[in-house]
Amino acid sequence: MSLLHVSISAVEPERVARFLAEVLGGPALPFPPFPNSWIAFTQADAGTAIEVYPLTHVLTVGERQVACDVRNEDPEPSFAHVSIASSLDAGEIIGLAEREGWLARICDRGPFACVEVWLEGRLLVEVLDPAMQRDYRAGMTAENWAAMFGLD
Repeated sequence: MSLLHVSISAVEPERVARFLAEVLGGPALPFPPFPNSWIAFTQADAGTAIEVYPLTHVLTVGERQVACDVRNEDPEPSFAHVSIASSLDAGEIIGLAEREGWLARICDRGPFACVEVWLEGRLLVEVLDPAMQRDYRAGMTAENWAAMFGLD
């Protein structure tokens, strides 16, 4: 199984999508199905993407398919986060985040390290450079998880 796409919300969807596209090595494009929304694609494969909606947009159950509702809400931190792979090294990732004025730092997650990037200071994206991806794939298995937390 592979994750094909994920959606997130942002105060500035175009800015966030352009940053993510740069990290993913692909283009950022408007996302016409929903107003003021953007999508960031990876360069590495066909179809993996991150959709970025305005913070005020929420998905709702539509009559025949998903619909979009617009609400006026203040930006809040979210427990939801995503981890993504990048061909850039950790220093380049941190440099891109700092250019945007966002906190970025290398953190140890146990079986792997990542660059924590706080998009708009409110949404966590864990970015893994190639070395971090190797450690992630080696360490993040169900067997290793169970052993690490004594769930055997």
